[in-house]
Amino acid sequence: MYELNGISKVYVTGKTHVNALNNLSIKIHKGTIVAIVGKSGCGKSTLLNILGGMDQPSSGTLLYEGIDLSRFNSPKLATYRRTEVGIVFQSFNLIPPFNAWENVAMALAIGNVARNKRKKMAIDLLEKVGLANRSGHLPSELSGGECQRVSIARALANNPKVILADEPTGNLDSVTSKQIMDLLKALNLEFRKTIVMVTHELDYAQNYSDEILTLHDGKILN
Repeated sequence: MYELNGISKVYVTGKTHVNALNNLSIKIHKGTIVAIVGKSGCGKSTLLNILGGMDQPSSGTLLYEGIDLSRFNSPKLATYRRTEVGIVFQSFNLIPPFNAWENVAMALAIGNVARNKRKKMAIDLLEKVGLANRSGHLPSELSGGECQRVSIARALANNPKVILADEPTGNLDSVTSKQIMDLLKALNLEFRKTIVMVTHELDYAQNYSDEILTLHDGKILN
């Protein structure tokens, strides 16, 4: 699904150059769960951002299903993000005044789903993540695990092929974290979603992923 060849990313601030990624060459196969692990500052989030089209490499090529994303302009990257990728954030990134189904419906609106279809589709998505009975609740009325389920439902809104998850259990207790990981695994198995997740939990990486990529100073160790 993804093929990265010689990907580097350099951030420049004044005279300071930071090499976030250094000549990465990896493949990520369709229908797998890939965990990205490593110490803080090793380039994990930068790699996820590049895969998601939220950032572009300084050099190298990034192929997605054979298409070179590294040559895409901003409008093409926006289309790729909207149609191919769903993103799950550590901090949920829900809109506080909107209830659960309205948060999911926002993603459907961005995907140009007709207004009169959004509520039903949003509640159907919440049902997939076991939260249909809480669809009318605000984020402030939901637990952390429930907020993350809303976030996952939102990530599924436009039926993406890839789910990118940045520390999806980072703000959750151990019991809730396992429930979220079980949910991601179920989505992978039932719908063949390719999942790439950044995690600091080595146990989850070992127990739930098909492959572990260990980053150190912007390079792959394994």
